[in-house]
Amino acid sequence: MSSNGQLLEVSGLDAYYGPAHVLQGVEFTVGDQPVSVIGRNGMGKTTMCHAIMGMHPSVARGSVRFAGLELLGKPSYKIARAGLALVPQGRRLFGSLSVDEHLRVVPRAAKGDWSADRIYELFPRLAERKKLDGTQLSGGEQQMLAIGRALLLNPKLLIMDEPSEGLAPRIVDELVATIHRLAAEGMRILLVEQNLGVATAVAERHLVMVAGRIATQLTSHQLTTDPELQRRFLGVEPLSE
Repeated sequence: MSSNGQLLEVSGLDAYYGPAHVLQGVEFTVGDQPVSVIGRNGMGKTTMCHAIMGMHPSVARGSVRFAGLELLGKPSYKIARAGLALVPQGRRLFGSLSVDEHLRVVPRAAKGDWSADRIYELFPRLAERKKLDGTQLSGGEQQMLAIGRALLLNPKLLIMDEPSEGLAPRIVDELVATIHRLAAEGMRILLVEQNLGVATAVAERHLVMVAGRIATQLTSHQLTTDPELQRRFLGVEPLSE
C-alpha cells in the first residue's frame, strides 16, 4: 500500500496499437474497496487491463504503481509476482488440459493460502469435474476455473475482465456472490464490466471509460437512478425503467 493508502495508482497511461492511440491519459486508483470500470465495447477497457499486466503488444507509456512499485515496462511474470492477477475476458482456458491440470500447472506463490484444494472448496462443481478438459465445462464452470487459476497466484489485487460475459442470470448471481466473498476475505478487486447490474452489485465506485479515457467517476446510486447516464455511457435501456 502506498503512503496515500492506495494499492494501485495508474497515472497518465497511454497505449498504442501501431499509430492508433487507444488509451489516452488514463488515471485512477484502487484501494481497499472494489472498483469497477464500465463502458461500451471498443472503449479500451481490455487494453487497459493488458497494459497494467504487461501484456500490451505495442507501446505503453505513463505510470502503473502497485504498492509503491512501478510496474510499467516490467514483464508479465514479474507483475504477477508483485501481486496482481488477471481473469481474462473469454476465460482463455487450454483445451488440452483437464480442470485439475489447469490448477496444478500454476506454480503456487510462496506466500498465501490459495491452493488447488482450496479452489475446489470454493467451487465444488470443479471438484466434480476435475478430470474433464477445461473446454468441456459450461460457461459458468469455465469462469470458475479461470478465477481459480488466477487465485492460485495468491494476488493482492484481482483484475476481472468481463467475468459475466455470456453467463446465464443464475450463474451471474453466483459469480457476484463469489466476488463478494473474496472481497470480504480481503481481496482487492478491479472489475471491468458492461453488465451494469453486476458492476453496481460488486462496487460502489465506478470509472466510466469513453474512447480510451476515464470520462467520469460515478457512484452506484448515480448510475442506477439516472436513466440518461445509463443511455449516455452504456447505451442500454435504464435499469429503472
